Amino acid sequence: MTLLPPDALAEKLTSGLLSFPVTHFDAELRFDEPRYREHLAWQASCGAAGLFAAGGTGEGFSLTPAEIDQVVRAAVGEVGGTVPVVAPATGATAVSVAQAQAAEAAGASGILLFPPYLTEASQRGLVEHISAVCRATRLGVIVYSRANAVLSDTTVAEAAERNPNLIGLKDGIGDIERMTRTYARVGDRLIYIGGLPTAETFALPLLQLGVSTYSSALYNFVPEFAMKFYTAVRAQDRTAVYRMLADFVLPYLDIRDRAKGYAVSIIKAGLTAVGRDGGPVRPPLTDLTASELAELSTLIEKAAR
Repeated sequence: MTLLPPDALAEKLTSGLLSFPVTHFDAELRFDEPRYREHLAWQASCGAAGLFAAGGTGEGFSLTPAEIDQVVRAAVGEVGGTVPVVAPATGATAVSVAQAQAAEAAGASGILLFPPYLTEASQRGLVEHISAVCRATRLGVIVYSRANAVLSDTTVAEAAERNPNLIGLKDGIGDIERMTRTYARVGDRLIYIGGLPTAETFALPLLQLGVSTYSSALYNFVPEFAMKFYTAVRAQDRTAVYRMLADFVLPYLDIRDRAKGYAVSIIKAGLTAVGRDGGPVRPPLTDLTASELAELSTLIEKAAR
């Protein structure tokens, strides 16, 4: 597959809503590639501007490196010809470098660089971590600021200056001052992606801070609603945005917030609720209870009227 230049990837990703698909498992919690491919084909047909394989919603944290490679290759093979596929790089710097190289070999269009696990790091160390991965690939790289790798404005600026193929910052913090400082310092050198859980909740205010698109987990099971919401955000139609928040997103959050990890579990439950069998999550996540699934199904049916 022809390599997509980093600047072309950035332009494509900011042209629309971004899909972060779940990863399907069978009853024995093995990767279910046929169902995953079927889901990706549906996702790609609904208008997403980019597809991020094995990300947070895709339970990348519970996949082995070999499974991540299998998932990325399945995604590229199924939809890579129509939608850019962005692959994850996770864990230690050496592991992230290897995953970035494997993703490029698999034909992915870009890299989403996650925080290193467990250990804390200085801002200087995070610049080196980002730079090591950027040097290891010709692909465009988006760095995810969250958890133990929250990037300051000066860190983002230095990383962008040192690495021409660093194309984006995904924000999982929602700190208004931090984002304001970052955009004021870095401007349109990077693209900015909203990455807080259930990103629709924050999409309208973050648009004013330069965050022009976001990762929609809802797109997994209600893509028409997610696209309608995104269109209203981009049009800054406050009336439409707050109506959809009140009618669906906020009641949805009430279910999501009942247990840690439900931000992913509820997406698979949503797929099951719309008749597409999301299947189980892997430990340490837990599935919604039967009564919670019924409640979610009722909410989805109500929103569709």
